[in-house]
Amino acid sequence: MNAVDIGPIAPADRRQPAVDLFLIFACANIVATTFQTGASLVPAFSLQSALALIAVGAVSGSVLIAALSTVGPRLGVPSVIAARAALGRRGAALVAILLYATNFAWIAVNNVIAASACARIAGGLGSERAWAVGLGIVATLIVAGGPRLVARADRLAVPLLAVVGVVLTIACFSLPSDVIQTPGTGSLSWLGGLDIVVGYQMSWVLMFADYSRYTPSVRGTSVAVFLGLSLTSLWLMPLGAMAARAATSSDPGAMLQALNLGLSGAILMTVATVTTNFVNLYMSSLALRSLVPKAGDQVSVWSTGLIAAALSLFSGAWLDRYASFMLVLGGILVPVGGILFARFYLLRTPVGVQALYESSGEFSRHGGFDVAGLVAWGAGGGAYYLARSIGGTMPSLAVAVGVYLGLKRLTES
Repeated sequence: MNAVDIGPIAPADRRQPAVDLFLIFACANIVATTFQTGASLVPAFSLQSALALIAVGAVSGSVLIAALSTVGPRLGVPSVIAARAALGRRGAALVAILLYATNFAWIAVNNVIAASACARIAGGLGSERAWAVGLGIVATLIVAGGPRLVARADRLAVPLLAVVGVVLTIACFSLPSDVIQTPGTGSLSWLGGLDIVVGYQMSWVLMFADYSRYTPSVRGTSVAVFLGLSLTSLWLMPLGAMAARAATSSDPGAMLQALNLGLSGAILMTVATVTTNFVNLYMSSLALRSLVPKAGDQVSVWSTGLIAAALSLFSGAWLDRYASFMLVLGGILVPVGGILFARFYLLRTPVGVQALYESSGEFSRHGGFDVAGLVAWGAGGGAYYLARSIGGTMPSLAVAVGVYLGLKRLTES
């Protein structure tokens, strides 16, 4: 992932087939956190209710990301640059900072989940922190080694993920019926559970154009991204819910132990963690380069990887507060998704690619902040948290879109 080039991709250079874009999103979403998101719905919901939540949340979240992904082939720019059209130059920098900061958390969460599984087959529970830090350093070393090393790792990882994923699926569907039929505790509202699933899907909004900018077809892009995210979520989230129900715990190691998948489960978690963190490190590189153009690839990779590895030491906190983390992300990212959708699909004002890169001009006015975008972001986030008791996703989207369009029409009239 050399790719820390934030310049526009010329139409003639957008040659990536839609199937490759599908594989990028599918492989990146075959990850421990997708599995863990399903597990976080247990024991609050029965398995049947959890499956319904997953179906609605995974599909609806994927629809919005797929729609936004078409900005990539339309403009040919990465997400942190495209966001300038909605939030202004410095407003988009806030998104880049958010992306860079949250990737520390994502990498740490991935490391901790895999470490929980690995520690149960080697070293015991007391070795979880060592496993988490070690896995973080391994992923960083591979990415720092350049695209050839990443490609070699992926060629080994993808077949392993496929085989072990099938084994995990068989184990979950072989659970006794009394496990499947256990009722939920009702400690979370249905719409609150939906916020968790949608919040996870919305984490992809920060990379809506990063990979799709290399694909020429707008329609092919939207289909590829939708299928890549929705199918993998509809596969792994239910397995997480089933495993958590079998283990009566959302601890990754305990879930895999309940399924009698010690070694194979650890392999799945480890490989999925390392390969997904390749993507996280790449996204961080793009974000840092947009903020500090002179920053080198190695600085970005090592700074992100090592800080995240250090954060992995707080293993218990990451797992105990996973559902809360998804809700925080939802409150931040759902309104961003609504603003971007309003800007590129409802406002329909043409976006000049060159203007996105100019240090002065329409996206640098008012100190580089788009007032409508920032006010809508704050209003949408406020609506999310105020409406959490009934479900914050839809109120947040409606408020963010409405405020943004209203202020734009008011200021431009």
